[in-house]
Amino acid sequence: MQNGETSMPPHIEEHTGARVAHARKLRQLTQRELSDLSHVSYSTLTKLEQGVLPASPSVVGALARALSVPVTELTGQPYLEELRQDQLDGLINPIREALNVYDLGPDPDVTPRSIEALEAHSEKLCAMVRATNIKQVAAELPGLIHEATTTAHTAPVDRNWQLLASTYRTAYDVTTKLGFADLCTVALDRMDWAAQRASDPVLSGMRQYLRALAYLRASDYRTGNRLIRLGMATLEQAEPGRVLDAVTGQLHLGAAVLAGRDKDKAAAEGHLNEAERIAKRTGPAEQIHWLSFGPTNVGAHRVSVLAELDLYPEAVHAAQDITVPDGWPPSRLAHHHTEVARAQMWTGRTDAAFKSLLKARKLAPQQTRYHPTVRETYAGLEAAKRRMPDSFSNYGSWLGR
Repeated sequence: MQNGETSMPPHIEEHTGARVAHARKLRQLTQRELSDLSHVSYSTLTKLEQGVLPASPSVVGALARALSVPVTELTGQPYLEELRQDQLDGLINPIREALNVYDLGPDPDVTPRSIEALEAHSEKLCAMVRATNIKQVAAELPGLIHEATTTAHTAPVDRNWQLLASTYRTAYDVTTKLGFADLCTVALDRMDWAAQRASDPVLSGMRQYLRALAYLRASDYRTGNRLIRLGMATLEQAEPGRVLDAVTGQLHLGAAVLAGRDKDKAAAEGHLNEAERIAKRTGPAEQIHWLSFGPTNVGAHRVSVLAELDLYPEAVHAAQDITVPDGWPPSRLAHHHTEVARAQMWTGRTDAAFKSLLKARKLAPQQTRYHPTVRETYAGLEAAKRRMPDSFSNYGSWLGR
């Protein structure tokens, strides 16, 4: 769905499977033909279109590629009706406008604060993203980008370009969490533009990692892996130390998830093991570029990778071995609960899966509401809703189903 189009509320009959069926019919394909093109089994496809079976990210990706449509067209993102209800839709265009003036030079109508004040504000917004206060970040971000843009053009030194690159990274975080795939790509392009002017290989390498994640969501695993390799090569120019280690480790985690979704177990395990080795050296490094890297994040990614490999019992077991320290970023913990819920749902542990969804909602309501995996997991639980508590139906109403 493109920005500017109207959107009906995502009622049950408009689930991912219904969107798949609609796109298939527009392509004049039979279910058997789409099954052959996508290498998704005929049984899985028919159950998905009927709404009996939820769609895993890898299945959605395979179908999107076969149908030549964006993944977001099948998942229904961005969820515009809910964005309007949460008064978030009106915050997107100011971010878009702030990203668009990147090369216009200093704005004569903007009087920026000191670089110290702007850096403090940038760090505050990064922390707020990790605390999942997305609405406030989205409201404050455009003004900060305008100030940082004018500062960088007025005094084009490395420190000022680094600040601007950081604001663009936050724009990526916000637009990604709200489901605006086109805008998050623009934010990453702007981040690269600023990082190159800052001559900062760590920022450039991190941008390739974030870009790889965008390709992961688009189910283009080959390009995602190419970007990871490019990011690794870029980091070779950086100064050795804990910052470089944390960013390198995070690239290995991204590569592990890419390999897992591509069903390459050996490659996924190799990247996880390398990330684990690095995490033993760095220890908890959650605030280094706000990547949440460290031993706990490696464990959480191991759960995600096992789920991507369709090894759901193993994912549930691995989740039980993770001890989450106090103060671990709520955004990352909520995402972890979302992954655990998916694994629990596929292993038939419906009560546990719903409890995990409730934990994710409590920790990060805005992030959770706009997470496609949450919606697919909830759809998978609907078949068992008669055995679920009344709060299950309330959760569905909250999602807009």
